[in-house]
Amino acid sequence: MKKKKLKIFSIVLLLLVTVFFLYVEMVNRNSRNMTYRQKVLKAIYPALMWYNSITGKRSKVMSNDKNAAPSQSLYDLSVQLNTGSVLRFDSLKGKKILIVNTASNCGYTDQYADLEKLYEKYKDKLAVIGFPANDFKEQEKGTDEEIAAYCKLNYGISFPLTKKTTVVKSGQQNEVFKWLTDKSRNGWNDKQPSWNFSKYLINEKGELVRYFDPAVSPMSDEVIETIEH
Repeated sequence: MKKKKLKIFSIVLLLLVTVFFLYVEMVNRNSRNMTYRQKVLKAIYPALMWYNSITGKRSKVMSNDKNAAPSQSLYDLSVQLNTGSVLRFDSLKGKKILIVNTASNCGYTDQYADLEKLYEKYKDKLAVIGFPANDFKEQEKGTDEEIAAYCKLNYGISFPLTKKTTVVKSGQQNEVFKWLTDKSRNGWNDKQPSWNFSKYLINEKGELVRYFDPAVSPMSDEVIETIEH
């Protein structure tokens, strides 16, 4: 009897593994140069977002409810892009800016697709900037060239990416993220990214107005409403 149950269990397990393998391949039929880990992460992304939506995990949204003004202007800063050019933030005056720390081997990596959709929809009034970082479980080990190629091939990214950097609080923290995560500079927020794909939204006057945790989709109502108003 035990042998029969074990045999049935093994058959069911094999069927489930086969179905999952076929599902991963179907989801990634248009993917290029992805590792199998990346393919699996892309396939499970909808389930991860659903799980986070019902548990509230990494779904925090923080707002500048008191309209605190920064003591240091974001427009004084600049950042080096992975193309080698320099982006000066004062060139973005009059636009909203969405800053996101990104990674290529994260459960949230498929948000690259929604970030591109968001950028294409609102690029007349919104700048999106990705900051690739290897700060969380070493989920961004690639070089700048590898990151750019991966994003272009699999997500058609047209918004700028910076050179790989550090976004968490440390001696190596990127100057832009020092501004984003220090209330003595931005006026109200001390929260550093909780994981890859944390999002910071700056308004047309250079004021930090929202922080969105990774589980908040770039195409969510919370993000879009803030952009449209």
